[in-house]
Amino acid sequence: MTHAPQIRIPATYMRGGTSKGVFFSLNDLPAAAQVAGAARDALLLRVIGSPDPYEKQTDGMGGATSSTSKTVILSKSSQAAHDVDYLFGQVAIDKPFIDWSGNCGNLSAAVGSFAVSNGLVDASRIPLNGVAVVRIWQANIGKTIIAHVPITDGAVQETGDFELDGVTFPAAEVQLEFMSPAAEEEGAGGSMFPTGNLVDDLEVPGVGTLKATMINAGIPTIFVNAEDIGYTGTELQGAINGDPKALLLFETIRAYGAVRMGLIQNVDEASKRQHTPKVAIVAKPAAYVSSSGKTVTVADTDLLVRAMSMGKLHHAMMGTAAVAIGTAAAIPGTLVNLAAGGGPRTSVRFGHPSGTLRVGAEANQVDGEWTVVKAIMSRSARVLMEGWVRVPGDSF
Repeated sequence: MTHAPQIRIPATYMRGGTSKGVFFSLNDLPAAAQVAGAARDALLLRVIGSPDPYEKQTDGMGGATSSTSKTVILSKSSQAAHDVDYLFGQVAIDKPFIDWSGNCGNLSAAVGSFAVSNGLVDASRIPLNGVAVVRIWQANIGKTIIAHVPITDGAVQETGDFELDGVTFPAAEVQLEFMSPAAEEEGAGGSMFPTGNLVDDLEVPGVGTLKATMINAGIPTIFVNAEDIGYTGTELQGAINGDPKALLLFETIRAYGAVRMGLIQNVDEASKRQHTPKVAIVAKPAAYVSSSGKTVTVADTDLLVRAMSMGKLHHAMMGTAAVAIGTAAAIPGTLVNLAAGGGPRTSVRFGHPSGTLRVGAEANQVDGEWTVVKAIMSRSARVLMEGWVRVPGDSF
């Protein structure tokens, strides 16, 4: 019996923010995987090592967490006034499924760097020394992201002294601007608040009726008060991820919130849309010890947030959820804004399991509708390995 040999595909393994994933140039993929469909999904699943019933992704590039089971496909932009098209795939660990419904804000920090280093940005836009402004078209959600990539001697500067809680080592700072982050294509009528309310009463069978802010900004997100479901907002991963009842609670809230947001028709569809929406709990500032052992004091934060990603508590904060947090915090009356003390604000520093993060956003109300011009945050990115990834030739 003969077996198909392995093939090799040019790829780069990159960290972006508190996530990492396998990056590809579209033209480097096998022809069958250069278009959306079953072949592309099968290839990327094999690259990452999914589905894996052992939930380790040992036979692939994934790291068996939502933060490390990710793929990115980049190409020169087909959009006017943009440099690169960015497509993100969140790969399920234990299922043969890739969710293409949303963006990864953390990996967005690595897109500009990859684009510059791989010739996807016109050379005239890259200074010898300074900052390259890379205009990214986020193809999953149809939004613009502006990445400010540091350049030294004509090459991407990756090393530096910028520290990001949730990332062990310092690196160069990459500022990201998420332009008009409200997701126009999501929910009822494309509104930032698809229910029309800043706060809703969300009925969740088996849980009760919860106050919830449901917002489409950065990524569709459902915010509930931590204390309403028995939490303090100071929890670390072990307090939730090792508790099957807690995981079911959050998934149930997510499913019923998704229906209210108009993202799915019934709760049974939630399992087919794992990446979005996110569900997060908010609380007023309190002291706690982060997962790195660092003490976060009451004075260090405006509020506390813990967010779920792909069914587990995230070890830090998803970049897109941070956009949702910053946007909601800027709008008086949302649960996020109230947890931060209420009133107008243009930035917020929130506590997450690994430490703190600051995100800025400016909200305006026009004809009764809330809009946000952009949300801003700083991340960092670094190439971990580059070369070729290998997969069996008959795996897609």
